[in-house]
Amino acid sequence: MSRESEYALSRHMTVEFYDCDPHVITDPERVEKVFLAAAEASGAHVLNSYFHPFEPQGVSGMVIISESHFAVHAWPEHDYAAVDLFTCTESIDLKKAVATIKKGLGAEETVVSSLMNRGIISNNGVERMVPVCEDRVHTHTLSWKRRFEKSDAWGLLSSLDIYKCSPEKIRDADAVKEFVAKLCEKLGMKRYGECEVVNFGEDERIAGFSMTQLIETSLISGHFANATNAAYLDVFSCKYYEPRRIAEFAVSFFEASHYKMQVTLRR
Repeated sequence: MSRESEYALSRHMTVEFYDCDPHVITDPERVEKVFLAAAEASGAHVLNSYFHPFEPQGVSGMVIISESHFAVHAWPEHDYAAVDLFTCTESIDLKKAVATIKKGLGAEETVVSSLMNRGIISNNGVERMVPVCEDRVHTHTLSWKRRFEKSDAWGLLSSLDIYKCSPEKIRDADAVKEFVAKLCEKLGMKRYGECEVVNFGEDERIAGFSMTQLIETSLISGHFANATNAAYLDVFSCKYYEPRRIAEFAVSFFEASHYKMQVTLRR
């Protein structure tokens, strides 16, 4: 029985292309056009690309997409190309990418040698000793929403650590309240009562603001630490929301450098 109960950060497909047209796979410009076409056909958004010719022959290259990357290493002496298709979203159609590459390289035979899930997340964080290759038992989703719905979760908790925030913003109670109000607008969640902001200033190690805000489906809370210029946020809701959307908004609002996130489904 298949169980689609876990979330993966990305999906990685490796594909073998045999009996390719040697006139194509010796030409980096032609190979690049093939992979750009594959990215477009799959629904990916291209950011950049680079393809390098080797002497006396051979091509390696990569197309960077906003959803990760497509890469190739070609051996014209064997009419063979090894391809990696890596994506962090369900929206990329890997079958269309493979079909486009096969046609473009003039390959006679194509073998999907592996389909792996990279970075499998459970309620305990990133799992280490779990199968990464898909089979009839172990399948994974790249969508938190799909996992939330499939698992019949009662609630969703996102714990976010936002680093190197603007000191001026995290030390300003009005800015904290503005952040909460705008966050609720982005989530489409109604607030109940005012955002409570309390200043802890006696102990330098924990000095900073603490915040709580009741929302229609539960609670937003956080601590803004003066010692580390970090914001530690928890958003709990019985209504689905996109965890990364919260993190990216928080990084932007507080002019932070980066974030860490742990998502837990509550059942």
